[in-house]
Amino acid sequence: MRRLLVANRGEIALRIFRTCRTLGIETVAVAPPDDRDSLHARSAAATVEIGSYLDPDEHVRAARESGADAVHPGYGFLAESAELAEAVLGAGLTWVGPPPAALRAGGDKLAAKETARRAGVPVLPTGGPEEIGYPLLVKAAAGGGGRGMRIVRGADELDAAVEAAQREAAAAFGDETVFFERYLERPRHVEIQLLADRHGTVVALGERECSVQRRHQKVLEESPSPAVDADLRARMSEAAVAFARAIGYESAGTAEFLLDGRDFYFLELNARIQVEHPVTELVARLDLVKEQLRVAAGEALSEQVTDCNLHGHAVEVRLYAEDPRTFLPQAGRLERLRLPEGIRVDSGVEQGDEIGTAYDPLLAKLIAHAPMRDEALARLAAALRETEAAGVTTNLPFLRWLVAHPLLRAGRTTTAFLTENPPLSEPPPRAPDATWSGTWRLNLPGPPPRPAPSVEDAAREHGPAAEQSTVTAPMPGTVIRVLVEPGARVAARQALVVLEAMKMETPLASPYDATVRAVHVAEGDRVSNGALLVELEE
Repeated sequence: MRRLLVANRGEIALRIFRTCRTLGIETVAVAPPDDRDSLHARSAAATVEIGSYLDPDEHVRAARESGADAVHPGYGFLAESAELAEAVLGAGLTWVGPPPAALRAGGDKLAAKETARRAGVPVLPTGGPEEIGYPLLVKAAAGGGGRGMRIVRGADELDAAVEAAQREAAAAFGDETVFFERYLERPRHVEIQLLADRHGTVVALGERECSVQRRHQKVLEESPSPAVDADLRARMSEAAVAFARAIGYESAGTAEFLLDGRDFYFLELNARIQVEHPVTELVARLDLVKEQLRVAAGEALSEQVTDCNLHGHAVEVRLYAEDPRTFLPQAGRLERLRLPEGIRVDSGVEQGDEIGTAYDPLLAKLIAHAPMRDEALARLAAALRETEAAGVTTNLPFLRWLVAHPLLRAGRTTTAFLTENPPLSEPPPRAPDATWSGTWRLNLPGPPPRPAPSVEDAAREHGPAAEQSTVTAPMPGTVIRVLVEPGARVAARQALVVLEAMKMETPLASPYDATVRAVHVAEGDRVSNGALLVELEE
């Protein structure tokens, strides 16, 4: 392997470039016209313009033009695409990832759950709403990352949730297939890092706790999980390895589970390197990209992997260009960026870069490691105090709040944490005793978490009219649906317009019963933050 093309962008492209430099492998970047000034395109030995990150043929063409003999897909885009893997292999190039058959076996979430069931791995029930009941989760069969997912708590919400999930899944993955899965209100999200070679070796490298999430996407990860002991770790690792063997897996991958007490349920296998892989690298003292390259070259996993012991504790947070309360993506020029020293920082941007809405708003990952969990969190908190970003709104205030929160410090977060503890809300002086976190009274199930802050509230907050007679864009994005016309009567909380940004849909609703006075946008329009969308009159 002499020259590697990375079929991706941002911090993961730069991360792969770093390992290649240590191994003496030349690197090639790709970028469409709207991304040609990005940092990854400025950082490789060569850059080839492509039409789209989502076109497999374009990546193969770029590899041939640049003389690359291998392709690494990174994460996101086509990282789990069997079509890209087949195109790369068909061109006589080395594919740094799982074989196409394994990608197909793991990529269809419904088929993967059945494979897991046959392998003896516990899974959540799926089926029709009448079979599994409410609450349930509508999920995209072809994807992950929180896209194409909707929580449904009653039959009256089902049709709208399915329609929205299908649109989002089609936009993100090119496949609108969705399915229904039982929804757990307050589980933990815990995942197992896997490495597998072509010689039959499959190794589990411990777990990562990923329960703090917004829009079903992670914002903080740590390893090891404060909820997992040696026995539970062994059982989850055994299940993850069993599934990987069942689909003939190779390369780096992550088996994701929901953890409810000491019961765990397989969700999916992410057939790629994960955004949060640095926490595993720090506790395992490994370079996962280097191991991916070894496997792709037909070599066995290194002794560092097969004899791996975990050391200390690592915590990662993701610095995004997004509103720290609503998590809506933001755009602008990054006029100042000061990232901390003394911890690991994986960044995909530099000061002066333009942050748009066409791609993920991740600016950097900050990862702290220390012998003990409390010390790692303290190091991360200090690093966040050093961090500065100006020119674009970021979630930095939220990250500082999160890392200092007593429940996070106590290791008592679940996937409901950010709905039960709204961002930047006043935290308790200390975490209450764990007894009070349970649903102990009368042995009844706990109530559902409070709903997250509504996007409609965010839209009105950003609107210029005190009488709330206008609905404005709470973020830059693309209008994908206009649901009303002038003169229409609308009810309170009725959807008026649907915006899309970062492949996530955001419906904007009327704040009260009203008549539509004017509609200022059409489907397909790109709008800026604060743009006037709809005028209303009571």
